[in-house]
Amino acid sequence: MIRVLIADDQRVVREGLSMVLGLMKDVEVVGAAADGAEAVTLAQTARPDVVLMDLRMPRCDGVEATRRLRTEAPAVKVVVLTTYSDDRSVLEALRAGARGYLTKDASSEQIYQALRQVLDDHAVIDPAVQKHLIDAIASDPGPRPELPGGLTPREAEVLKLMADGLSNGEIAARLVVSEGTVKSHVNHLFAKIGARDRAQAVAFAFRHGIGVQG
Repeated sequence: MIRVLIADDQRVVREGLSMVLGLMKDVEVVGAAADGAEAVTLAQTARPDVVLMDLRMPRCDGVEATRRLRTEAPAVKVVVLTTYSDDRSVLEALRAGARGYLTKDASSEQIYQALRQVLDDHAVIDPAVQKHLIDAIASDPGPRPELPGGLTPREAEVLKLMADGLSNGEIAARLVVSEGTVKSHVNHLFAKIGARDRAQAVAFAFRHGIGVQG
């Protein structure tokens, strides 16, 4: 049996996927999460083989959840199942550790084959997004300089927007993520750079050339 955990913030999608997967003879749905944080928690208790992961979710998005799973539950494979097929979404998900990337236009047979292939340690990319991936790789400027404080590129991006004077809500709108996801990034970067508040974080940003002066 392939044990599958579903992570999607839309209840109708979770229920629909559960029904579709339940009709597959060797697939068992072991849980359903409404956001990335819940997906990480459930993965540690339900022990799925694969997580079908949406990208845009509250509190903790699919990219951050995939990144956490790679550390906290490395045996779990992640297959992204999302409406987003732009190059940035594809690259962020794959860099976070996803082994597959499907759009929600995928058929039940495509989803089933993706589950089997990632368990065989193969990567699976929906044909609809392969062009975006190739274009993104072709335009990638190459290795980036190491960021200060061990910040991830997304955390540095959030810090820059903070230094530019944007609120959490404005940052969320700019990055097309939930405000909860932004708060999670802010908390993580505070811990990494030893900042107690936004003022200290902004000062750190300017000292290291991140922000309006960088």
